Amino acid sequence: MDPKLSERYSRQILFAGIGEAGQARLLASSAVLVGCGALGTAAANLLVRAGLGRLRIVDRDFVEASNLQRQTLFTESDALEALPKAVAAERRLREINSGVKVEGIIADLGPKNAEELLGGFPLLLDGTDNFETRLLLNDVAIHLGVPWIYAAAVSSYGVTMTIHPGATACLACLVESEGDSNEAHALLGAEETCETAGVLAAAATAVASLEAAEAIRFLSSATPAPDQRGGRLFSLDVWTGRSQSLRVARRADCRACARRELIYLAGDAQPHVTMCGRDSVQIHERRRQLDLAELERRLALTASDVRQNSFLLRFRVPPYELTVFADGRAIVKGTRDPGIARSLYARYIGS
Repeated sequence: MDPKLSERYSRQILFAGIGEAGQARLLASSAVLVGCGALGTAAANLLVRAGLGRLRIVDRDFVEASNLQRQTLFTESDALEALPKAVAAERRLREINSGVKVEGIIADLGPKNAEELLGGFPLLLDGTDNFETRLLLNDVAIHLGVPWIYAAAVSSYGVTMTIHPGATACLACLVESEGDSNEAHALLGAEETCETAGVLAAAATAVASLEAAEAIRFLSSATPAPDQRGGRLFSLDVWTGRSQSLRVARRADCRACARRELIYLAGDAQPHVTMCGRDSVQIHERRRQLDLAELERRLALTASDVRQNSFLLRFRVPPYELTVFADGRAIVKGTRDPGIARSLYARYIGS
Protein backbone atom coordinates (compact mmCIF):
# COMPACT_ATOMS: atom_id res chain seq x y z
CA MET A 1 0.00 0.00 0.00
CA ASP A 2 1.14 3.54 -0.72
CA PRO A 3 2.94 4.96 2.37
CA LYS A 4 0.66 8.04 2.38
CA LEU A 5 -2.41 5.83 2.46
CA SER A 6 -0.88 3.66 5.15
CA GLU A 7 -0.34 6.76 7.27
CA ARG A 8 -3.79 8.19 6.63
CA TYR A 9 -5.58 4.97 7.60
CA SER A 10 -3.01 3.78 10.14
CA ARG A 11 -5.37 3.69 13.12
CA GLN A 12 -7.96 1.75 11.16
CA ILE A 13 -5.33 -0.66 9.83
CA LEU A 14 -4.26 -1.37 13.40
CA PHE A 15 -7.76 -2.65 14.12
CA ALA A 16 -7.54 -6.45 13.91
CA GLY A 17 -10.85 -6.77 12.07
CA ILE A 18 -9.53 -4.81 9.09
CA GLY A 19 -5.72 -4.79 8.85
CA GLU A 20 -3.78 -3.71 5.79
CA ALA A 21 -5.42 -6.27 3.50
CA GLY A 22 -8.90 -5.24 4.60
CA GLN A 23 -8.08 -1.57 4.08
CA ALA A 24 -6.87 -2.32 0.57
CA ARG A 25 -10.14 -4.14 -0.19
CA LEU A 26 -12.12 -1.19 1.18
CA LEU A 27 -10.18 1.25 -1.00
CA ALA A 28 -11.00 -0.89 -4.03
CA SER A 29 -14.69 -1.23 -3.19
CA SER A 30 -17.82 0.88 -3.65
CA ALA A 31 -21.34 1.44 -2.37
CA VAL A 32 -24.42 3.45 -3.29
CA LEU A 33 -26.34 5.45 -0.69
CA VAL A 34 -29.97 6.41 -1.27
CA GLY A 35 -30.96 9.50 0.70
CA CYS A 36 -28.69 12.16 2.17
CA GLY A 37 -30.52 13.44 5.21
CA ALA A 38 -29.64 12.81 8.84
CA LEU A 39 -28.78 9.15 8.34
CA GLY A 40 -27.18 9.57 4.95
CA THR A 41 -24.88 12.46 5.81
CA ALA A 42 -23.57 10.71 8.93
CA ALA A 43 -23.03 7.38 7.15
CA ALA A 44 -21.41 9.03 4.11
CA ASN A 45 -19.04 11.00 6.32
CA LEU A 46 -17.89 7.84 8.13
CA LEU A 47 -17.46 5.81 4.95
CA VAL A 48 -15.49 8.48 3.09
CA ARG A 49 -13.22 9.06 6.08
CA ALA A 50 -12.71 5.29 6.34
CA GLY A 51 -11.46 5.13 2.76
CA LEU A 52 -14.29 3.61 0.75
CA GLY A 53 -13.05 3.78 -2.83
CA ARG A 54 -16.24 5.01 -4.46
CA LEU A 55 -19.51 6.33 -3.07
CA ARG A 56 -22.55 7.26 -5.13
CA ILE A 57 -25.16 9.39 -3.34
CA VAL A 58 -28.69 9.60 -4.74
CA ASP A 59 -30.97 12.26 -3.25
CA ARG A 60 -34.02 14.20 -4.45
CA ASP A 61 -34.02 17.11 -2.00
CA PHE A 62 -32.31 20.45 -1.31
CA VAL A 63 -30.79 21.90 1.85
CA GLU A 64 -32.99 23.99 4.16
CA ALA A 65 -32.29 25.65 7.51
CA SER A 66 -34.32 23.00 9.36
CA ASN A 67 -31.87 20.34 8.13
CA LEU A 68 -28.86 21.83 9.89
CA GLN A 69 -29.81 20.49 13.33
CA ARG A 70 -29.06 16.90 12.29
CA GLN A 71 -27.66 16.68 8.73
CA THR A 72 -23.99 16.88 9.50
CA LEU A 73 -22.44 17.59 6.09
CA PHE A 74 -24.36 20.82 5.44
CA THR A 75 -23.74 24.45 6.41
CA GLU A 76 -25.77 27.64 6.60
CA SER A 77 -24.44 28.73 3.21
CA ASP A 78 -25.74 25.50 1.65
CA ALA A 79 -29.20 26.31 3.02
CA LEU A 80 -29.05 29.94 1.85
CA GLU A 81 -28.16 28.78 -1.65
CA ALA A 82 -30.76 25.97 -1.52
CA LEU A 83 -28.16 23.57 -2.88
CA PRO A 84 -29.34 20.06 -3.73
CA LYS A 85 -28.22 17.76 -0.95
CA ALA A 86 -26.39 15.44 -3.36
CA VAL A 87 -24.34 18.38 -4.65
CA ALA A 88 -23.57 19.86 -1.23
CA ALA A 89 -22.61 16.43 0.14
CA GLU A 90 -20.34 15.66 -2.81
CA ARG A 91 -18.51 18.96 -2.39
CA ARG A 92 -18.00 18.52 1.35
CA LEU A 93 -16.95 14.88 1.11
CA ARG A 94 -14.38 15.66 -1.57
CA GLU A 95 -12.88 18.23 0.78
CA ILE A 96 -12.77 15.60 3.52
CA ASN A 97 -11.09 12.92 1.39
CA SER A 98 -9.98 13.76 -2.14
CA GLY A 99 -8.88 10.16 -2.67
CA VAL A 100 -12.45 8.86 -2.65
CA LYS A 101 -14.58 9.10 -5.80
CA VAL A 102 -17.81 10.72 -4.63
CA GLU A 103 -20.66 11.04 -7.08
CA GLY A 104 -23.73 13.04 -6.10
CA ILE A 105 -26.80 12.43 -8.24
CA ILE A 106 -29.88 14.65 -7.99
CA ALA A 107 -32.69 12.19 -8.57
CA ASP A 108 -35.77 10.70 -7.01
CA LEU A 109 -35.32 6.94 -6.92
CA GLY A 110 -38.22 5.13 -8.55
CA PRO A 111 -39.03 1.94 -10.45
CA LYS A 112 -37.97 3.42 -13.81
CA ASN A 113 -34.48 4.50 -12.75
CA ALA A 114 -33.70 2.13 -9.86
CA GLU A 115 -31.61 -0.41 -11.78
CA GLU A 116 -29.73 2.34 -13.62
CA LEU A 117 -28.86 4.17 -10.40
CA LEU A 118 -28.16 1.16 -8.16
CA GLY A 119 -26.75 -1.46 -10.52
CA GLY A 120 -23.06 -2.35 -10.44
CA PHE A 121 -22.51 -1.79 -6.72
CA PRO A 122 -21.77 -4.59 -4.24
CA LEU A 123 -23.75 -2.93 -1.43
CA LEU A 124 -26.81 -0.68 -1.17
CA LEU A 125 -27.25 1.67 1.81
CA ASP A 126 -30.45 3.15 3.19
CA GLY A 127 -30.57 6.85 4.06
CA THR A 128 -34.21 7.34 3.09
CA ASP A 129 -37.20 8.61 5.05
CA ASN A 130 -40.12 6.44 3.91
CA PHE A 131 -41.02 2.78 3.63
CA GLU A 132 -42.07 2.92 -0.01
CA THR A 133 -38.51 3.75 -1.08
CA ARG A 134 -37.09 1.19 1.33
CA LEU A 135 -39.33 -1.53 -0.08
CA LEU A 136 -38.20 -0.48 -3.56
CA LEU A 137 -34.59 -0.83 -2.37
CA ASN A 138 -35.51 -4.26 -1.02
CA ASP A 139 -37.01 -5.30 -4.37
CA VAL A 140 -33.98 -4.03 -6.30
CA ALA A 141 -31.57 -5.83 -3.97
CA ILE A 142 -33.47 -9.09 -4.47
CA HIS A 143 -33.59 -8.57 -8.24
CA LEU A 144 -29.86 -7.78 -8.46
CA GLY A 145 -28.84 -10.33 -5.81
CA VAL A 146 -26.84 -7.82 -3.75
CA PRO A 147 -27.00 -7.11 0.01
CA TRP A 148 -28.33 -3.91 1.48
CA ILE A 149 -28.53 -2.31 4.91
CA TYR A 150 -31.83 -0.95 6.18
CA ALA A 151 -31.66 1.94 8.65
CA ALA A 152 -34.20 4.34 10.14
CA ALA A 153 -34.38 6.88 12.95
CA VAL A 154 -37.21 8.87 14.49
CA SER A 155 -37.59 10.67 17.81
CA SER A 156 -34.80 9.31 20.06
CA TYR A 157 -34.56 5.79 18.65
CA GLY A 158 -33.51 3.99 15.53
CA VAL A 159 -33.23 0.58 13.91
CA THR A 160 -30.97 -1.15 11.42
CA MET A 161 -30.84 -4.56 9.74
CA THR A 162 -28.46 -6.12 7.23
CA ILE A 163 -30.25 -8.02 4.46
CA HIS A 164 -28.65 -10.67 2.25
CA PRO A 165 -31.20 -11.69 -0.40
CA GLY A 166 -31.77 -15.43 -0.39
CA ALA A 167 -29.86 -15.97 2.85
CA THR A 168 -31.60 -13.79 5.45
CA ALA A 169 -35.02 -12.29 6.01
CA CYS A 170 -35.73 -9.30 3.78
CA LEU A 171 -37.51 -6.08 4.69
CA ALA A 172 -40.80 -7.39 3.34
CA CYS A 173 -40.50 -10.39 5.68
CA LEU A 174 -40.31 -7.87 8.52
CA VAL A 175 -42.85 -5.18 7.67
CA GLU A 176 -45.41 -7.03 5.55
CA SER A 177 -46.15 -9.81 8.04
CA GLU A 178 -49.76 -10.20 9.08
CA GLY A 179 -50.92 -8.61 12.34
CA ASP A 180 -49.67 -5.52 14.12
CA SER A 181 -48.76 -7.04 17.46
CA ASN A 182 -45.51 -8.74 16.58
CA GLU A 183 -42.37 -7.61 18.37
CA ALA A 184 -40.53 -6.58 15.23
CA HIS A 185 -43.33 -4.26 14.18
CA ALA A 186 -43.23 -2.60 17.60
CA LEU A 187 -39.48 -2.04 17.30
CA LEU A 188 -39.97 -0.22 14.02
CA GLY A 189 -42.09 2.51 15.54
CA ALA A 190 -44.14 2.34 12.36
CA GLU A 191 -46.79 4.81 13.50
CA GLU A 192 -44.34 7.69 14.03
CA THR A 193 -42.47 9.89 11.57
CA CYS A 194 -39.96 12.70 11.95
CA GLU A 195 -42.82 15.06 11.11
CA THR A 196 -44.97 13.92 14.03
CA ALA A 197 -42.35 12.91 16.61
CA GLY A 198 -39.26 14.88 15.59
CA VAL A 199 -35.80 13.35 15.57
CA LEU A 200 -32.64 13.77 17.62
CA ALA A 201 -29.40 14.10 15.68
CA ALA A 202 -27.79 11.75 18.21
CA ALA A 203 -30.28 9.00 17.34
CA ALA A 204 -29.68 9.33 13.60
CA THR A 205 -25.91 9.45 14.09
CA ALA A 206 -25.92 6.36 16.32
CA VAL A 207 -27.88 4.31 13.79
CA ALA A 208 -25.75 5.63 10.90
CA SER A 209 -22.64 4.55 12.82
CA LEU A 210 -23.96 1.00 13.06
CA GLU A 211 -24.84 1.06 9.37
CA ALA A 212 -21.41 2.37 8.39
CA ALA A 213 -19.62 -0.13 10.61
CA GLU A 214 -21.50 -3.02 9.00
CA ALA A 215 -20.75 -1.63 5.53
CA ILE A 216 -17.03 -1.35 6.33
CA ARG A 217 -16.99 -4.87 7.82
CA PHE A 218 -18.66 -6.29 4.72
CA LEU A 219 -16.62 -4.41 2.12
CA SER A 220 -13.25 -4.99 3.81
CA SER A 221 -13.80 -8.73 4.29
CA ALA A 222 -11.95 -11.26 2.15
CA THR A 223 -15.05 -13.46 1.98
CA PRO A 224 -18.09 -11.21 2.50
CA ALA A 225 -21.02 -13.36 3.51
CA PRO A 226 -23.92 -13.33 5.96
CA ASP A 227 -22.87 -13.68 9.58
CA GLN A 228 -24.61 -13.51 12.91
CA ARG A 229 -25.68 -9.90 12.24
CA GLY A 230 -27.43 -10.64 8.96
CA GLY A 231 -31.20 -10.77 9.31
CA ARG A 232 -31.06 -9.38 12.85
CA LEU A 233 -32.93 -6.19 13.69
CA PHE A 234 -31.06 -3.89 16.07
CA SER A 235 -32.83 -1.06 17.88
CA LEU A 236 -31.55 1.55 20.30
CA ASP A 237 -32.94 4.56 22.13
CA VAL A 238 -30.33 7.21 22.88
CA TRP A 239 -32.63 8.98 25.37
CA THR A 240 -33.37 6.00 27.61
CA GLY A 241 -30.18 4.04 26.89
CA ARG A 242 -32.12 0.93 25.91
CA SER A 243 -31.08 -1.37 23.08
CA GLN A 244 -32.48 -4.60 21.71
CA SER A 245 -31.63 -7.23 19.12
CA LEU A 246 -34.22 -9.43 17.46
CA ARG A 247 -33.70 -12.31 15.04
CA VAL A 248 -36.04 -11.95 12.05
CA ALA A 249 -36.95 -15.25 10.39
CA ARG A 250 -37.41 -15.60 6.65
CA ARG A 251 -41.03 -16.09 5.72
CA ALA A 252 -41.72 -19.00 3.40
CA ASP A 253 -44.56 -17.04 1.84
CA CYS A 254 -42.79 -13.66 1.64
CA ARG A 255 -44.10 -11.61 -1.24
CA ALA A 256 -40.61 -10.41 -2.16
CA CYS A 257 -37.85 -12.90 -1.36
CA ALA A 258 -39.93 -16.10 -1.59
CA ARG A 259 -42.48 -15.45 -4.33
CA ARG A 260 -40.38 -12.74 -6.03
CA GLU A 261 -43.39 -10.52 -6.54
CA LEU A 262 -41.36 -7.32 -6.80
CA ILE A 263 -44.31 -4.94 -6.92
CA TYR A 264 -42.33 -1.84 -5.97
CA LEU A 265 -39.74 -2.41 -8.69
CA ALA A 266 -42.53 -3.19 -11.16
CA GLY A 267 -44.18 0.13 -10.30
CA ASP A 268 -47.38 -1.47 -9.03
CA ALA A 269 -47.26 0.20 -5.59
CA GLN A 270 -48.84 3.56 -4.85
CA PRO A 271 -46.39 6.47 -5.46
CA HIS A 272 -45.18 8.30 -2.37
CA VAL A 273 -45.92 12.01 -2.77
CA THR A 274 -45.52 13.60 0.67
CA MET A 275 -42.10 14.33 2.15
CA CYS A 276 -40.97 13.64 5.73
CA GLY A 277 -40.75 16.65 8.01
CA ARG A 278 -42.58 18.94 5.61
CA ASP A 279 -46.04 20.13 4.74
CA SER A 280 -45.13 19.27 1.15
CA VAL A 281 -46.04 17.23 -1.90
CA GLN A 282 -43.65 16.05 -4.59
CA ILE A 283 -44.68 16.14 -8.24
CA HIS A 284 -43.03 13.54 -10.47
CA GLU A 285 -42.33 14.73 -14.00
CA ARG A 286 -39.15 12.80 -14.72
CA ARG A 287 -37.24 13.31 -17.95
CA ARG A 288 -39.09 16.50 -18.76
CA GLN A 289 -36.26 18.95 -19.30
CA LEU A 290 -36.95 22.55 -18.30
CA ASP A 291 -35.09 25.72 -19.24
CA LEU A 292 -34.81 27.19 -15.74
CA ALA A 293 -33.60 30.58 -16.99
CA GLU A 294 -36.57 30.92 -19.30
CA LEU A 295 -38.92 29.73 -16.56
CA GLU A 296 -37.45 32.35 -14.22
CA ARG A 297 -38.16 35.14 -16.74
CA ARG A 298 -41.73 33.94 -17.21
CA LEU A 299 -42.47 33.53 -13.50
CA ALA A 300 -41.11 36.98 -12.66
CA LEU A 301 -44.38 38.38 -14.00
CA THR A 302 -46.70 36.25 -11.84
CA ALA A 303 -44.81 34.90 -8.83
CA SER A 304 -42.79 36.39 -5.99
CA ASP A 305 -39.33 35.74 -4.55
CA VAL A 306 -38.16 33.94 -7.69
CA ARG A 307 -34.66 32.53 -7.17
CA GLN A 308 -32.52 30.23 -9.28
CA ASN A 309 -29.20 28.41 -9.03
CA SER A 310 -27.54 25.94 -11.38
CA PHE A 311 -29.72 23.08 -10.18
CA LEU A 312 -33.19 24.35 -9.28
CA LEU A 313 -35.59 27.28 -9.24
CA ARG A 314 -37.71 28.42 -6.27
CA PHE A 315 -40.63 30.82 -6.18
CA ARG A 316 -43.58 31.71 -4.00
CA VAL A 317 -47.26 31.90 -4.76
CA PRO A 318 -48.51 32.67 -1.22
CA PRO A 319 -49.18 30.63 0.81
CA TYR A 320 -47.28 28.08 -1.31
CA GLU A 321 -43.62 27.72 -2.25
CA LEU A 322 -42.56 25.70 -5.29
CA THR A 323 -39.11 24.28 -5.95
CA VAL A 324 -38.59 23.04 -9.51
CA PHE A 325 -35.69 20.90 -10.75
CA ALA A 326 -34.36 20.88 -14.31
CA ASP A 327 -35.80 17.41 -14.98
CA GLY A 328 -39.33 18.70 -14.32
CA ARG A 329 -39.71 17.35 -10.79
CA ALA A 330 -41.12 19.79 -8.25
CA ILE A 331 -41.70 20.08 -4.51
CA VAL A 332 -44.77 22.07 -3.53
CA LYS A 333 -44.57 23.34 0.04
CA GLY A 334 -47.62 24.48 1.98
CA THR A 335 -50.01 21.63 1.24
CA ARG A 336 -50.43 17.89 1.61
CA ASP A 337 -53.14 17.73 -1.03
CA PRO A 338 -51.80 16.21 -4.28
CA GLY A 339 -54.67 17.83 -6.20
CA ILE A 340 -53.66 21.33 -5.11
CA ALA A 341 -50.00 20.58 -5.81
CA ARG A 342 -50.70 19.30 -9.32
CA SER A 343 -52.98 22.29 -10.03
CA LEU A 344 -50.24 24.71 -9.03
CA TYR A 345 -47.71 22.80 -11.12
CA ALA A 346 -49.93 22.87 -14.20
CA ARG A 347 -50.67 26.58 -13.78
CA TYR A 348 -47.12 27.83 -13.25
CA ILE A 349 -44.91 25.18 -14.86
CA GLY A 350 -47.21 23.67 -17.47
CA SER A 351 -49.18 20.47 -17.88
